Amino acid sequence: MSFSDEFKNFDVAAISAKIYRSTSADVRRALSKETASLDDFLALLSPAARDYAHELAARSREITLRHFGGNIGLYAPLYLSNECDNACRYCGFNSASSVGRKTLSEEETLREADSLKSRGFDNVLLLTGESSSKAGPAYVERAVRLLTDKFTFIGLEIFPSSRDVYRKFALAGASGLTVYQETYDEKVYADMHSSGAKKDFRMRLDTPGRALEAGFRRVGLGALLGLADWRVEAAFLGLHASYLADKYWRSDITISFPRLKKCASNFMPPRPVSDGEVASMIFALRLFLPRVGMILSTRESAAFRDSFVGWGITMMSAASRTNPGGYSGEETLEQFEVSDTRGVSEVVRAIEGRGCFAVFKDWDKSFGVARYD
Repeated sequence: MSFSDEFKNFDVAAISAKIYRSTSADVRRALSKETASLDDFLALLSPAARDYAHELAARSREITLRHFGGNIGLYAPLYLSNECDNACRYCGFNSASSVGRKTLSEEETLREADSLKSRGFDNVLLLTGESSSKAGPAYVERAVRLLTDKFTFIGLEIFPSSRDVYRKFALAGASGLTVYQETYDEKVYADMHSSGAKKDFRMRLDTPGRALEAGFRRVGLGALLGLADWRVEAAFLGLHASYLADKYWRSDITISFPRLKKCASNFMPPRPVSDGEVASMIFALRLFLPRVGMILSTRESAAFRDSFVGWGITMMSAASRTNPGGYSGEETLEQFEVSDTRGVSEVVRAIEGRGCFAVFKDWDKSFGVARYD
């Protein structure tokens, strides 16, 4: 059974009602428990939980330090291509945008990689748009093989693929895959994706499972915050992550919190999410999923990111460029505006200033990969 099979059995209206009907007593009961159940998690996402923000934050900090020891992993995104065949309304790379397109050559990819290595990075996330003709499976596999000796951990944020294709990526040296569902609301999803392969909601929903079955060590989930009700999105993120953690227990699961930012499409989020609401989401998920890694990218401001060091977040990007060739000075279109523009050393000092540790390497390929054959 896949997660899309599980998803069909969820009563979305009932889950939403449970969140909004939770009381202060439900929140207090959830906070009193060592391990939060699903009902507890939904209560922690409720409006009633706003009165317990300090208690929720304190529990999140306690759990984070217990399981992660104050370590904050650092990584960098490396954009290989901004070519895309999809027409996602919220994305600056969408096929309808009249922007300059670029796909890096091998020489340009190595130049970007060397720039990141010189800054200390050993964990890199390779990103492309979703264009099978410009930056398809063969292109991605070559890029992974090209960089596998430079970086200990190579993650991918690319087009959804089959298990067999993911197996090729894993054998080439990729260890992680990030795939945002974008939204777990099927009606909103259909409205946001009018054309392209990305229209297939359930195919995307099962992508993380296919990657783990193919030998990836880590998968990252996320919902684009601003498309739908953040409380319901958080509930399904938690359910999705919990399902994967139970079924693929040898692997690592991470959750990101990407808020929609200004981009070339000039898309305005229909359901904007405040700083406090992102915080509530992070804290509730931490209590429900104590061992899941949580990531804040440079989409967020320096002050906002720093406030979560030791309080739920376990990974951060630094000195990011969100366009192909950005580390080498290329001025192609960025996917979104970066808010935290600090250099790597500034981010490290901020982490250490809060009594935590900036970690550039926490994995080695010699440890092997998880197998689910």
